[in-house]
Amino acid sequence: MMETRIAKRFARLAEEGRGGLVTFSTAGDPDYETSLDLLMGIGKAGADLIELGMPFSDPMADGPAVQMASGRSLLGGHTMTRTLDMVRAFRTKDDETPIVLMGYYNPIYVYGVDRFLADAKQAGVDGLIVVDLPPEEESELCIPALEAGINFIFLTAPTTDDVRLPRVMEKASGFVYYASITGITGTASASEADISSAYKRLKSHTDLPIVVGFGINTPEQVAAVASIADAAVVGSALVNVIAANLDQGGKAQAGLVDKALSFVSELAKGVRSSTKGAA
Repeated sequence: MMETRIAKRFARLAEEGRGGLVTFSTAGDPDYETSLDLLMGIGKAGADLIELGMPFSDPMADGPAVQMASGRSLLGGHTMTRTLDMVRAFRTKDDETPIVLMGYYNPIYVYGVDRFLADAKQAGVDGLIVVDLPPEEESELCIPALEAGINFIFLTAPTTDDVRLPRVMEKASGFVYYASITGITGTASASEADISSAYKRLKSHTDLPIVVGFGINTPEQVAAVASIADAAVVGSALVNVIAANLDQGGKAQAGLVDKALSFVSELAKGVRSSTKGAA
């Protein structure tokens, strides 16, 4: 097993007896400088792991909030090169907090797989979540990523049954992302009972940490999920804070980053108030 920042972070969370907070924002939303300022502060604000979205023109698994974030980023001229530049800048200040790039295969394919993996590794990327590459396509990116020393994280869902799970887990690394609802991001929330049942089922198939996302929006929800799973992901709710602090032209208003980081701090308080296994 690779001794990555991801593995070290989950080991530390286990020692602390709590679940973690994973935040998601889209690189370049609403502009490079604002997005970088947010990234540079998000670890200190309490995020245990960071998911950074690779903007794409057709993010089919994402709801309206993340779709619009991708649109704002691309409209501002953001590119894969600039996403990697952001990670590289982050690593000059923080060499411990894991960063996972999340998105779709097309921008990676266009960039070139070998070039992308070399540049991502050099920049300090720890893992990849590529939502439109199932295990059957593992030769495209999963296996090359593992060979490059980058974790490849697979998605599971309520519809992923016990027949399918062993195939999903075969090459999974870093952690397993459980999308707790069927459908797109930011549209609904699963019950604690359903999450608990799914967590136990997934853990019967893997020793990897289970991270739960989709529909987690408040400190209370984060605390509840983190008491069950190994970490909780907040994405659309953070993206909505960014969107709420734009002017009519889509430009960042004064105080946007402070408000977004304040929201992350409240989420972090929620996760730190929760004891793993307390639910």
